[in-house]
Amino acid sequence: MNKYSNIKKVIGVVSGKGGVGKSLVSCLLASKCAKAGLKVGVLDADVTGPSVPKSFGITGRAMQDDECLLPNVTENGIKIMSINLLLEDVNSPVVWRGPVISGVIEQFWSDVRWGELDYLFVDMPPGTGDIQITLSQKLDLAGAVIVSTPQDIALIDAVKGVNMFKKVGVPILGIVENMSYYICEHCGTRADIFGHEGARKTAEALDEPFLGEIPLHIAIRENSDNGTPVVNALPDSAYARAYEAVAVQIEKKLGF
Repeated sequence: MNKYSNIKKVIGVVSGKGGVGKSLVSCLLASKCAKAGLKVGVLDADVTGPSVPKSFGITGRAMQDDECLLPNVTENGIKIMSINLLLEDVNSPVVWRGPVISGVIEQFWSDVRWGELDYLFVDMPPGTGDIQITLSQKLDLAGAVIVSTPQDIALIDAVKGVNMFKKVGVPILGIVENMSYYICEHCGTRADIFGHEGARKTAEALDEPFLGEIPLHIAIRENSDNGTPVVNALPDSAYARAYEAVAVQIEKKLGF
């Protein structure tokens, strides 16, 4: 529970392994929903690899009032909480054991004044271990979005993620295929660098929804590194429309 907030839906954005772009998907989905007029927050639960503030260009420290922590707010009104907003040196590693990490994330959920939110996206730590199970049970997740790349080595872990959330009773909202393909900006040729439709076929085999394909493109990376999500910087681009299509499906499933 969070007595300081009224959060309608908490969505876990998860991956079975690191390096598949889960955090970027979290930030861009939140940005798309904010552009649609929804009140949105992002809880950066990837404590040992926090990247959400960088993606939004946030460099200031989090503040607090007499009772609780206050999230930082982006130019588009997205509320953010991350361990990087509390550290004196963001380059220092967070060398903590699992129970400590779980406790900190629970505090980000319960002791932050999120206020009124339609969606709180939780950028979950990658994997299917004790931390993920604890958070799934504590954070009152309305559903989980599974992020994977198309290749088999990533999909093996994505399947584990789906099965873990089923076991703890969290609904699967669907699977997103990130870095799905690359289109050359010079000749327009499509290249399926990591394979083709691996996540779609896996979703069909698991009888779970497939939410869409997100391309691999330098514009997505550059704008995120600059702190301006591509859905804001290039709203009419194919990359922004790909995230919009995924977000629309999530909204339909959750009733917005």
